[in-house]
This record gives sequence, C-alpha cells and structure tokens, in this order.
Amino acid sequence: MFIQITKEEFLKDISKKAWYQTNNIIWTILFLYPLISIIDFIYAPEIWIQFLIIRVISVLIIYALYSHFRRKNYSYRILLHITFFILSATAALLCNLVNIQQLNIYFLVYSAIILFFNIQVFWEPIHSVIQALIALMLIAIFFNTLSQYALDLFISNGGQFFFIVTAISCLIPGARYKVIEREVRSQILIEKSNEQLKSQTRDIIEKNEIIDRQYERLLKLDEQKNSFINIAGHDLKNLIGSIVMSNNMIKEEEYRLSADQKEFADYITESAEKMQYMLNKLMDVKEIESPEMKFKMEIFDVNVEVNHIFKGLIETAQMKNIHLIDNILKLPLHVKLDKVFAGQIFQNLLSNTIKFSQTNNNIRVITGLQRQKFVFEIIDEGIAIGQEELDMMFNKLKTLSDASTSKESRLGLGLSIAKLITQEMGGELLYRSDEKGNYFKVEFDVIN
Repeated sequence: MFIQITKEEFLKDISKKAWYQTNNIIWTILFLYPLISIIDFIYAPEIWIQFLIIRVISVLIIYALYSHFRRKNYSYRILLHITFFILSATAALLCNLVNIQQLNIYFLVYSAIILFFNIQVFWEPIHSVIQALIALMLIAIFFNTLSQYALDLFISNGGQFFFIVTAISCLIPGARYKVIEREVRSQILIEKSNEQLKSQTRDIIEKNEIIDRQYERLLKLDEQKNSFINIAGHDLKNLIGSIVMSNNMIKEEEYRLSADQKEFADYITESAEKMQYMLNKLMDVKEIESPEMKFKMEIFDVNVEVNHIFKGLIETAQMKNIHLIDNILKLPLHVKLDKVFAGQIFQNLLSNTIKFSQTNNNIRVITGLQRQKFVFEIIDEGIAIGQEELDMMFNKLKTLSDASTSKESRLGLGLSIAKLITQEMGGELLYRSDEKGNYFKVEFDVIN
C-alpha cells in the first residue's frame, strides 16, 4: 500500500504543530513572566516596581499580538521574534542597571529565558541564531550607554555563562526541528493509512453484504432445486412403478408371447431396474451434496454390458438409417465398476453419437484390451460436430444443433455426466472431432 504525502498536506500539518508549540510558549510567558518581579523585589528593590509595570505591559502587548496573529493567521515566526525581542530587551536592560553583586542572578534569568525559548520553539535553527545575535547586540548597546563597570568585570560576573548558554541553546532547535518534522510526517502517514484502511473496511463490509445477499439467494435456489428434485423424483417413481407393473402383467401371460416379445419384456424389466437405481441415487440429497459420489462397485464382464447397450440402440439407429457396426470383443473382460453407471456412460456416448450423426452413415463401436485397460471406442465417419462444440458439450450445459437435416437439438448434459462419472470411477474419457469425423474413447482398468 503506497501512500504519498503532498507538499500542501505536509506544510499544513507542520503549521499546526508550530502553532501548538507557539501556544505553549506564549501562554507560559503570560502566566510566569510577571512572577519574575519577585526576583526584582529581592535583588533590585529600588527598581522592582518600575520593572513590574514593564513586565505587565509586555505581557499585555504579547497577548494582543498573539490574538491578532491568530485571528489574521499570520506567520508564527514573526510573533515569536517580536515576543523574544520584548523579553530580551527587558532582560538586557536589567543586566546593565543592577549592581555588580546581583549581575550573576540576572544573567542567569536571561539565560533561562533564552534556553526556555529554544527548547520549546519549533522553527528553523537560523531564527535562533538571529535571536542570539539580537540578544548580544542589546547587551552591547545597553552596556555602552548604561553600565558603570569595566567589560572584564561585566563578563566575569555571569556574562561568560550567558554567552555559553546562548551559543549552546542555538543548537537545540535544529535537532528538535528535524525530530518534530519526522513526527509530523509519520503522523500524516498513520492518518492516511487509517483512512485507507477505513475505506477498505467499508468496501469489504459492502462486498460481504453483497455476498450475504447472494448466498441467501443461492440458499433459496438450492431449496427450490431440492423441492423440484423431490417432486420430480416421486412422480418418476410412480411412472416407473406403472411401467414395472404393466410389464409384469404382460410377463404373467408369457405363453402368449413370441421369443422377440419375451426379449423386449426382459429388456423393459432391466431398463426399469436401472432407472429405479439411478433415481434412488438422485433422490438421496445428502449423497448429491457430498464431495464424492458413492458407487456400488462390482466385478462384471464389461463386453456383455456394451453388447447389451449396442443391441438396445440398433432400432434407434435404424430409424435414422444409420448402420451400427459391431466390433465388440467376444472374449470376457472383467472390470470393477458400478455396473449401472458404467452402462449409462456407454449409453450416453452412443445415443448422443446417433442423435448428432447425419442419416445414411456408419458408426463403428469397438472394444478391446490395451495396456491392461479396457477400451471402448466409437468412430463416427460422418460430418464433424466440431472440436469447440464438443469441448462445450463435455464441460457444461450447451444447446447444440446437430448436423442432420432434422435440426435436432438437445442439452449436452448426457455427455458432461458421462465424463464426470468416468472420472469419478477412475477412468478416462477422450474425444476428438476433425475432418475424419467424430471419435470417442473410454478407458477403465481391467481385473486380471
């Protein structure tokens, strides 16, 4: 997260910090400066009243200037220079009026004022240097005009201490200015970071609210889906029950049926049982919503199952004048799969191939053993469906018009289900569509 501080923002916050420090200095002077008259009363009783009046007037002038500068938003530096000049002039004057015995005390007071200023003030170091030079100039002017003592005597009675304190205190604002400048920059960064975090938090809250609303909608749709499955499942169970019951009634009069009719009745019974099995799986909502589908694994001859499906779709192919070529291996190949769902895979692939193939076409169904794997292949030599269309059909629901003249269309749900079930049972489903036609291949491990 990159945060940039503009020059205007930085100067604005620097000004706030400077005025905060200026307020501390001014109000400290307003309250404490008149109390220095106590020192005058003790060490300079003959002039203490005059200087009390001077100090009170100075305080009033400083307060008036402070109010004016705050109201007009003038530079705090000018206010501090004027304030320091007033205090410095009073202190320098006193240092040249008192007796030599009290000179140390007043130089000490003068040094304390300068030190207090430089410790509290927030400005560039050059301003403190200017004030130090002004202080030295005022002492020199008042010494030449008012002092009765020799220069060496004047300096030896506190003057040298004053000069040292003044020089050293000029170094303080430089370091303080840099420290406070870093503090201000850090404070701005913290504030802007907090603002960004607050904004991001608001965005997250808004997105969470949208997600919650979408989640509630999905829950409602899920409830509707489950309700639909339950209703449709029960209705289908009733229909299958009617089919089974009608078929059983036909089989009860078996002596009247021909061999072909008996075969068809057996086929209806087997298909109905498979439909009931798959419907029970569909009705088990908990199983549908679990991460993995549970299969009833059993060992069976997969070529027998493929041959059974092949025969069941011969008439469907003949209705479109499509010739199914049987290249199914006659030797047994045993696999361990869910027999019903494995049959559904082969059924979906072959029925969809017939559906989307044009009339007067050949479709070859091949099974075999390759690298210890059972291989089921469908070769459609007709017009290619298209690789892109097949990709969409095998990966999601897609309405597709086939290449036949009848303009048939259906959802590609059967193919996507076939791919999903194949993968769930540990197999692999491949497909291809090019100028040679359409090709489908399923592989499963065989049992030795």
